[in-house]
Amino acid sequence: MKRIFFYIHLLLLTTLCLLLPISAASAADEAFSERISGMAEITGIRDSFNGDKTRIVIDATKPVKYKKMVLSGPDRVVVDIENAWLSPKVDKHIHIDNRFVGGVKIAQFDPKTVRVVVETKVGKNNYNVFALSSGKTPGRIVMDFGNLTDSDDAQIDMSKTGSHPSQPKTEPVKPSTSPEPAEKQEPAGGEDMDGELAGITGLKGRIIVIDPGHGGSDSGAIGPTGVMEKSVTLRVSNEVKRLLVKEGATVYMTRNADIEVSKKRAKATDIEELQARCDVANAKKADIFVSIHMDSFTNNAAKGTTGYYYSLGDKRSRKLADKIRAGIVDQLGTQSRGTQSSNFYVVKHTDMPATLVEVAFISNESEEKMLDSEEGIRKAAQGIADGIADYFG
Repeated sequence: MKRIFFYIHLLLLTTLCLLLPISAASAADEAFSERISGMAEITGIRDSFNGDKTRIVIDATKPVKYKKMVLSGPDRVVVDIENAWLSPKVDKHIHIDNRFVGGVKIAQFDPKTVRVVVETKVGKNNYNVFALSSGKTPGRIVMDFGNLTDSDDAQIDMSKTGSHPSQPKTEPVKPSTSPEPAEKQEPAGGEDMDGELAGITGLKGRIIVIDPGHGGSDSGAIGPTGVMEKSVTLRVSNEVKRLLVKEGATVYMTRNADIEVSKKRAKATDIEELQARCDVANAKKADIFVSIHMDSFTNNAAKGTTGYYYSLGDKRSRKLADKIRAGIVDQLGTQSRGTQSSNFYVVKHTDMPATLVEVAFISNESEEKMLDSEEGIRKAAQGIADGIADYFG
């Protein structure tokens, strides 16, 4: 009888041991399913190259939000896809080595974030990141690197909050009915200020919107010694405003602190942030819109000043870009890189003559030093103000 009980006991123990792994696995599966509930699955990443451009496409099961940042040493573009999980079937490395891209990695950065890292060989003016949605692929992020032109579909470059992007294929953001521009600066009277404008006539009563590039969670480009583009653009813009107000212009700034322009702040999509900047100018019925930026390139020898405008927009934009670029070159003594047509979002979606100016290269050590100095800020602002005065003169 004892032997019978022994075998029954042994059988029960064996059965229990067999069931335990199944129960544990089942519990783990349930926990995983609960964790990813409502999240987008990243189902694939692929690349293509046509000689002029490398395109990287990330596929998701639903529309996704993402944040972008630029890192150096080596130069990388990083995209963090929010509320997403990476399918184990997706290759974690894409081996690319052409003149635009040196490699791509994708990984689950934290429980709710998938990170894509692209080692890039191009400057910040030569890549775009944008989101698309279609019937077959509800969510998709596209990253383009290379020689990008106005004809490229849905170019939305996130390297400049308030700069490069063109019209996306996704539903456009409706302009805000009550944008929050920085407080209006009334013309100063009787204040002794340094700085005079080359062409004073024509400024009095003009409505001018100045857009300091980047801000808040978007630092923009970072120089070799750590100087941030967002800080320089704000300092230059404040000085430009002071000079213009002194001559009787009414000046609005899209931001007057280290913040995003959109009411959503850091939670805003890139397009919402860009559109918020345009909304300020459009709502104020500005005479001109000037977006101020600092350039960057992987080759730290690159230097100089460039003016940009949208060729299909207001015909006066080219003149505005020319005048401001020339004013900066005259004051700073920088190399003129000319005036170029661009598809940048803020010059395309404003209703008045508009330009985006790259004052100098923050990636160039000597120009970074100049841009971080009081003299450099003053001269850059003087050049921009001179160009604006010359435009209206």
